Amino acid sequence: MTVLLQIGRRPPDGPLPPSDGPPPPSAGAGQPPGGPVRPPDGAAEFKVFRSALGAHLLVSDGSRIYDLPAPLAARLERWAAEPDGTPADLADRLGLPLWDRPRRIDGTPLEPPPLSSLSLNVMQACNLSCGHCYADEGRFGGAARAMPRHTAYAAVDRLLAEAAPGADVVVGFMGGEPLLARHLIHDVVAHATRAGRETGHTVRFSLTTNLTTVRPEDARLFAEHPFTVTVSLDGDRAGHDALRHAPGGASAYDRLRAGLDVLARHGRPRHLAARVSVTPRTARLLDVLEHGIGLGFDDVGFAAVVSAPDPAYEIDTAAFAGFLERMVECGERALSELSAGRSYPFGNLLTALEQLHRGTHRPYPCGAGAGYLSASAEGGLYACHRLVDDPAHAMGSVADGPDTEARRRHLRAGHVDRAEPCRSCWARYLCGGGCYHEVSRRGRPGCDYIRGWLAFCLRAYVELTQADPEFFRRPPVPDAHPAADAGAAGLV
Repeated sequence: MTVLLQIGRRPPDGPLPPSDGPPPPSAGAGQPPGGPVRPPDGAAEFKVFRSALGAHLLVSDGSRIYDLPAPLAARLERWAAEPDGTPADLADRLGLPLWDRPRRIDGTPLEPPPLSSLSLNVMQACNLSCGHCYADEGRFGGAARAMPRHTAYAAVDRLLAEAAPGADVVVGFMGGEPLLARHLIHDVVAHATRAGRETGHTVRFSLTTNLTTVRPEDARLFAEHPFTVTVSLDGDRAGHDALRHAPGGASAYDRLRAGLDVLARHGRPRHLAARVSVTPRTARLLDVLEHGIGLGFDDVGFAAVVSAPDPAYEIDTAAFAGFLERMVECGERALSELSAGRSYPFGNLLTALEQLHRGTHRPYPCGAGAGYLSASAEGGLYACHRLVDDPAHAMGSVADGPDTEARRRHLRAGHVDRAEPCRSCWARYLCGGGCYHEVSRRGRPGCDYIRGWLAFCLRAYVELTQADPEFFRRPPVPDAHPAADAGAAGLV
């Protein structure tokens, strides 16, 4: 029998549930509505990759990573190019104990779990005008509106009622610009904290903001409660202001910097992250990354703009090649710093490394429609904050509760092994099939990018385990986006 050395932790026996954040169509192209799922193609069951230390093997089901002798790596690559039989047959011939047990992910859809995260679209309006904003300045194609206080309180109560007993839950504040409804946010935090104490749930909070209107009382709220605050950042002054337009020609960047000063003087949240929405107009990513790190963010993450009201801001299939090259440039810098024992908060890579070490494997891209839902200003429930007011992704209401059957249909149709071309891809249980919002509007233009980025992350993971074994024994990076956009700092 060939003896392989497994790297990292052994994953759980079953598939991990989707992440509680949305973290990315309920019946996208190529997804059959139901019925049995045929076994994935054999070549999609593993990936041979190489690092400075030699050859390695990723087994897709379970995200297991092994060191691999070079001759065996060559044989596996030849088989992947021209498969002969099943992976189990191959493993038997080569003496590999890799497919000798029931599958961890077998095509069975997840049953709707208890809710663990709910975002409130407290202000479906914004004080900035950004052409790349998926939410159309928070209006989602409709009129500007604010969430009434009674709806917000009822949404929190609904989350606590639908959560598992004693579980931690996350209340997220989204927009538009949520701080335009600051008084409501302050009241909801007090209500959620009090109600959670009564029901036995610890309540955490997240907020995504352009930080142009933050006040001292907001900063104190963020510091006094378990808040993750994610700030939209698009580079230095010139780069940021080119994409984010403030009223009267004022500088959105200057206002953001003033907001950071308010946080520094009056209270910093437990986790302060920067999210960069990458468009064809974005500057060199490494420069943007280091600028964000220099501003003192706990992590800086990138997300390609795949769907925008103005297509000029979208990253298309051709542009993804350049995006990959720039992301890997950032990754190489981060790997060099981390290998030397120095901190370097590149959120995309840090999250990927931690999840690879955990053995993350799941058949969904995020928790949308599963443990995570989003409430519109009117109290409708939707699969995620990016799908608010989309009837195809309606999931019930705050008043009546989540629509279990709608969630069940969503999870059945969204299983990655039901999607083409996903089911033929080795990266499917790391990627999960792509953001539901993006897939419903643009399809999957970034698949080659995702595979390229994950291949780099796999190499970086193996090399970092050798360069600094203590790195993975330290406490993991906090979830930067517990109820925000999972693509910003997720595996892809």
